[in-house]
Amino acid sequence: MPGGGVKNARQELEDIVKALQLSVDFSPEVLAETQRWIANPHIDDPALVDFTATPFVTVDGEHSKDLDQALHVAREGDGYLVAYAIADASFYVRPGSALFAEAMKRGASYYFPGFSVPMLPRPLSEGLISLNPDGDRRALVFLHHLDGSGALKSTELKRSRVRSRAKLSFGDVQKLVDAPDASPLKGRDFEGSLMLLREVGRKRMDLAAKRGLIRYRREEVSVQLDGEGVSFAVMEAVRDEVESWNEQLSLMCNAEGGRLLREFDNPAVQPIYRVQGGPEPERLDSLARLTVLVAKHQSLPTNPWVWNQSTTALANYLGGLPRGAPGSKEERLGAALTRQAVMVNLRSEYSTEPGPHVGVGAEPYARFSAPMREMVGVFLHKEAVELLTGNHPTVEEDEKLRGEVVQVANKARATQRRVQDLANEVVMNRLFAPELTKAPKERTRFIGTVMGLTHNKVHVRLDVPPLDVKLYLFDLAPYFDGAWLEPADEGALLRKKGTTTSLLLLGQAIQLFVARRDEKTRRWIFSPER
Repeated sequence: MPGGGVKNARQELEDIVKALQLSVDFSPEVLAETQRWIANPHIDDPALVDFTATPFVTVDGEHSKDLDQALHVAREGDGYLVAYAIADASFYVRPGSALFAEAMKRGASYYFPGFSVPMLPRPLSEGLISLNPDGDRRALVFLHHLDGSGALKSTELKRSRVRSRAKLSFGDVQKLVDAPDASPLKGRDFEGSLMLLREVGRKRMDLAAKRGLIRYRREEVSVQLDGEGVSFAVMEAVRDEVESWNEQLSLMCNAEGGRLLREFDNPAVQPIYRVQGGPEPERLDSLARLTVLVAKHQSLPTNPWVWNQSTTALANYLGGLPRGAPGSKEERLGAALTRQAVMVNLRSEYSTEPGPHVGVGAEPYARFSAPMREMVGVFLHKEAVELLTGNHPTVEEDEKLRGEVVQVANKARATQRRVQDLANEVVMNRLFAPELTKAPKERTRFIGTVMGLTHNKVHVRLDVPPLDVKLYLFDLAPYFDGAWLEPADEGALLRKKGTTTSLLLLGQAIQLFVARRDEKTRRWIFSPER
């Protein structure tokens, strides 16, 4: 820093941007193309189907600026017509252009506490392409025809012109459906659509549950910059019911988009799929044994704590676990067992070959819904337009490009995980460094839950702030008389080697304080309060 100043949290995060060779800025060529599109956006294209009379709205996070999707739900006979509009990024981001080359270089948008590194220039991703309620936009509209139970009958795809009526948050819509008379949205031309969103969303969720789709109880940690430091806010991954309903429409759109591309009888249409194989049987067997051993060691009843694979679907078992009050034994153990169930899953990836995505319960599945934030979305929209228009590049050219996009997309996912890890390190340094200025007895006692026990570490989720920390057995040994520690019984407990007495149990509360920082490994070392 000039003058030897100490970096603040924002500057440390910006160092990560540079270290990962990401860039907030765009080249003059990219910016020039952007300005040309803004000057002549082709929204009056006569080839577009006019949906501007349909009162679409966007429903997203309160602070979202890149609005990819807009929705409208109407009755259709005894069933429903769900119109789902997705921003038409591929019209502006074309192969051979500077914008396309830059998007390929970036692969995706990357998200840091307090800011993002966008894939596309903000005048496009937050302006011209974004489905903002300030005028007409180009969009790819999926028309889903559903029966009275919410089951899909057919889907049509239209390249269209739309006009969003409002930028709504999940909370805005939840307040409307919960108490219509008190909502400022009452009487708007989209009110009926949002009320039907509740009907369709719940019916789609019921159908997913009948298929055995698992909906994990998760918390997503939101970290914001707060002056020179950081602050934390915890929100449920599905905070309001409306977020779940909206998610169902997005999943349906992605699944149907993948199906339409796969079934189109033309080798010039080149789909990219998101695939996730099912858990290996051995890992499911191990999870089932773990629940038996947890119940045994914690003197818990078989129902609801033990998972019987032969009689109960994993989704039903997890859904039946007691929630309990925050911080209760039931709540902590339920969270730990859910985490263990999550860990049996394989990681999803992008592929040129169709396959199941067990996490969303669809085959095939393609990520159409984030075309301004993911390069794969731009490519899929391009392929969908080729399906509609019949205008195709050569098969060889497109096949080569598809392979490159798959590589870029998978690399981008790995980069985002790296961003998360490095950003978490900045957050933890800011949080825990002040503890070392205090005497050990005066340091903050952090309460958390033992979420997992593996061969060399204990995984703990802190209550406040809601962070995951790792306790390595080598570092814990001195606090247990220097004993050789080992997990036992499928990870149900931690014990001293050669003994049967448990020192820690999966799901139990644990109190920790910061002991030191290992600069060589860049790890914070925690000590248990005994």
